[in-house]
Amino acid sequence: MIKLLIFDFDGTLADTRELIVETNLRSMRALGLPEKDEGSICATIGLPLVDGFLKMYPDISADIIPEWVRTYRELFEQLKGQFVPGVFPHVKVTLSNLQERGFTLTVASSRKTSSLKEFLENMGLAPFFSYVLGVDDVVHAKPHPEPVLKTLKDLGFAPEEAMVIGDMPVDIQMGLGAGVWTCGVSYGNADRQQLLDAGAHYVIDDFGELFEEPSPPRNR
Repeated sequence: MIKLLIFDFDGTLADTRELIVETNLRSMRALGLPEKDEGSICATIGLPLVDGFLKMYPDISADIIPEWVRTYRELFEQLKGQFVPGVFPHVKVTLSNLQERGFTLTVASSRKTSSLKEFLENMGLAPFFSYVLGVDDVVHAKPHPEPVLKTLKDLGFAPEEAMVIGDMPVDIQMGLGAGVWTCGVSYGNADRQQLLDAGAHYVIDDFGELFEEPSPPRNR
């Protein structure tokens, strides 16, 4: 029986796509890098900042990485008030329902913990989560299973009692690597087929479909 739900943040709970794309584009322009299209940028969502940068620019000199990180973070802070992320439909009511039913709700993100907690507070989501894990809380980030393994260990759950819910293949890979159930959401930054190809046990098209019945969704 599933008792622990481990949620991704960007693209699963909150629609941060526009903010992330715009920050990437402005960072590229500021550093004089060839601009990538929106699809290439979105394919990096869910990865740590440096890993996403290297995915877009695999042949880039490592010397530019610190400047990329500094520029991106400065621009992100400037833009987050202009491109304000919203919570996806049915997230709050569904989280409330799951909490009332006794599920333990947590977050595992490749976002820095301070940024993650700030967004959760500002969006009114923080009260739903008893455990929040950011990229600076682990040695190995997604798609490595460490975020899930750490969550299981810290909270005392077995893998078969847990499910990862995320919008990107890296979320699914993280969950599978830890031996837990996985549920992809198709409304985020990857489509249904990409999530199924990654090995997701289930895929839902709306957050409100999560655990509508006592058993997990069965629409693989």
